[in-house]
Amino acid sequence: MSSSFGSTPTSYTVQRDKQVLQVTGDPAFEKHLILLMSALAAMLLLLITCTIITTSNGASSASRKCEDSLVTLLPNKAFNSSSEFGRGYGAAFAKLNRIQGAGGWTPLDTDRYQWLQVDLGSRKQVVSIATQGRYRSFDWTSQYRLLYSDTANNWRPYLKDGNIWTFKGNNNSEDVVREDLQHAIVARYIRFIPLYWSQKGRIGVRFELYGCSYWADVISFDGHSIISYRFRNKKMKTLRDVISLKFKTTTRDEVLLYGEGQQGDYILLELRRATMELSVNLGSSQDNMIQGHTRVTSGSLLDDGHWHSVVIERYRRNINFTLDHHTHQFRTNGEFEHLDLDYELTFGGLSESAKMGFSGKENFVGCMEGITYNGDNITSLVRRKKVDTSSFRNLTFACAESSSFPVYFNSTSFLWLPGQRDSDTLSVSLSFRTWNPNGVLMFTQLAEGWLELGLIEGKVTVYINVTQKRSTRIDISSGLDLNDGQWHSVHLNALDNYAMLTVDGDEASTVRTAIPAQIKTGGTYYFGGYFSHTNRRLLQRSFQGCIQMILIDDHLVDLRAVEEGRIGTFENVSLDMCAIIDRCVPNHCEHGGKCSQTWDTFSCNCSGTGYSGATCHTSLYQQSCEEYKHQGKSSGSFWIDPDGSGSVSPFRIHCDMTEAMVWTTIRNNLSPQMSVSAVDKDGKKALQITYNVTEEQILSVTNRAERCEQYVAYTCRMSRLLNSPDGSPFTWWVGRDNKRHFYWGGSGPGIQKCACGIENNCTDPKHYCNCDADLRTWKEDAGLLVYKDHLPVNRVVVGDTSRVGSEGKLTVGPLKCQGDRNFWNAASFTSPASSLHFKSFRRETSTDISFYFKTSSNHGVLLENLGANNFLHIEIR
Repeated sequence: MSSSFGSTPTSYTVQRDKQVLQVTGDPAFEKHLILLMSALAAMLLLLITCTIITTSNGASSASRKCEDSLVTLLPNKAFNSSSEFGRGYGAAFAKLNRIQGAGGWTPLDTDRYQWLQVDLGSRKQVVSIATQGRYRSFDWTSQYRLLYSDTANNWRPYLKDGNIWTFKGNNNSEDVVREDLQHAIVARYIRFIPLYWSQKGRIGVRFELYGCSYWADVISFDGHSIISYRFRNKKMKTLRDVISLKFKTTTRDEVLLYGEGQQGDYILLELRRATMELSVNLGSSQDNMIQGHTRVTSGSLLDDGHWHSVVIERYRRNINFTLDHHTHQFRTNGEFEHLDLDYELTFGGLSESAKMGFSGKENFVGCMEGITYNGDNITSLVRRKKVDTSSFRNLTFACAESSSFPVYFNSTSFLWLPGQRDSDTLSVSLSFRTWNPNGVLMFTQLAEGWLELGLIEGKVTVYINVTQKRSTRIDISSGLDLNDGQWHSVHLNALDNYAMLTVDGDEASTVRTAIPAQIKTGGTYYFGGYFSHTNRRLLQRSFQGCIQMILIDDHLVDLRAVEEGRIGTFENVSLDMCAIIDRCVPNHCEHGGKCSQTWDTFSCNCSGTGYSGATCHTSLYQQSCEEYKHQGKSSGSFWIDPDGSGSVSPFRIHCDMTEAMVWTTIRNNLSPQMSVSAVDKDGKKALQITYNVTEEQILSVTNRAERCEQYVAYTCRMSRLLNSPDGSPFTWWVGRDNKRHFYWGGSGPGIQKCACGIENNCTDPKHYCNCDADLRTWKEDAGLLVYKDHLPVNRVVVGDTSRVGSEGKLTVGPLKCQGDRNFWNAASFTSPASSLHFKSFRRETSTDISFYFKTSSNHGVLLENLGANNFLHIEIR
């Protein structure tokens, strides 16, 4: 048998149902009706207006589409490039469908270091790009990437589906190829990076960007200032909240939003290790038996100095927490639904009165824009001086430019920089971030010997080989798990016959070691990679990650001068950009699998999950007891997973295999013949029935089963049960539908009877249950509950046991289910033309297909699914 997978090469409408409304003619009625209709019309208008404002994204009116041409009307000075082939080939000639000059941009060199840059004049929202080759030539770009920035520094690559995206370009000079962006870019500067080009000619491009204007109030925070949004009525009690903002920062631990109430409610939005964390408490019970605290995290690497968007939408206990288009849906803990806040909501840090155990947290350093709270534009209120900003030393409606200049290394990169020669002191510092546990950070050839600084198993390690008459090697290391994607600093000093290594500024853990001979520097330093002409084979593989803040001989290296070719040299690096991607966020490992990653890929550890496969998707267990019997198993305890790769975790169950049928048994905590007596003021006792599996797991069994049953029995003496024939029942039970049921074992829904009432053999014919006869002798009502949609029994409330001489004993047996509706759903194919047709999958990113088959044929198609571009085919041959 073989299987194969393959590929073949705002508008708004309001509609009201048609109804006939008859008016009585009463003037007062007509007046009220007119007022009502006017109010409804006003509310509808307000709803539509709010919707239009909300969907505009601060860019432009929703009444027009965001697809203006952004490049065509720009002046020549708005264009820049790495180089140009000659006069007439400059960047300013790269406008779509223009034939001036040489008809497009072509750089002097044809390699991957070339770029074309455009200044849009202000921040714009870019939704698509169109490209052409150079007019009437053999020069075009077949694949490219886009970078964007607000300042022409610290560039960010365009991502799609979590990866640095490669756009398809042109295969001739004249056709226009347009690509719509999955998510709009908001930036002032766009940089076009050719990756592949015409094999017949050179790099060539004409292009256009489509989008619209973008404007938002930007506020700069210095770590000491906060915005205090004070409530009009000093208290705010809300059932629904919508909070949104955008931010950028280079700090990894700080508070963005905080509010609290005297009843213990609070909301806190903060960065912790560059991951966004939302903490919400809608209230806890007074005895603290029910805790309302809820905490969720989202995203990572958010200290990259780029804009990120956050939206928090809450309705009662349901919250949508959206970060950069990824939405996390969850329900808060506890039982309360209102958020009760007192006095104020603060943005950028904690209020001075914060008292929920959050003291000591750092205030926000960076920029925010588009801050809204329940319809109020906070940033606009700040500009109009309608909120308290007294903590600001200097309120600035602009974002300070980041001074960082990262260098992005791949597996074939290196950066060469000069230093002092023949010095007896070596001093190197840098910051790095990576996912790889191993890699070289820096290598230098000494006057005699060499020194290598790198990562080994997540630790910073230094190898020093001082060659004077004999070979002497010194190894020192520091740090732990430094391949976590965070920025880490390293400082290495070697002088006066000793070396010191400090990681992350922790002087207390600085490692010192003696060097048996005085070193002399060689004057050249290589960072990040393998370099064939050094006559030195690196002990470690090349570094993949980002490096910034390089200091040599205690002087900060001007990496912009490196970019401009004034000092040093480099190969296969990307300057002024750190394109690190967290492949574990969102986590692709299912069912609690632990995600780990390197620079290029991720992997899942499925240990202890009950699942296997690359993403812990495939269950290790059968879906029912029926399937175990089909494998020849006998009665016993088995792990089952009724929904396969679904959300329900596998669980252990007892399978009773008989010749005729298979029973699945789920046991509970209630002992047989449990004595019950009244405990509450109404003379009743409630017994909670718990099972050895979760409610969700039970539901997965009952939904799949052909039938289910549960034995219940009430043994009584002067203790009435259902108070039949027409009295108010003393006892009832609650099933999975969370409703009271007034029928007993052997009877059915809607019938206030026990088994004897159905069979007409009760002790007293006037009653439908034996216990309802209220006799002084022991009687019993017992039988099976078989209505599957009500099972299992989760709670039983027993009454009429408070009288003198009244006694009752309750038995609730295990839930037993039989049959597998999926397993025995079979079809026979009796001729070569036989088939079953189902609707094809459409744009599904993942799916599961499983089936059993038996045949005497040695060939035949079992399954086939054909799509526009992909197909699935399973056959015997």
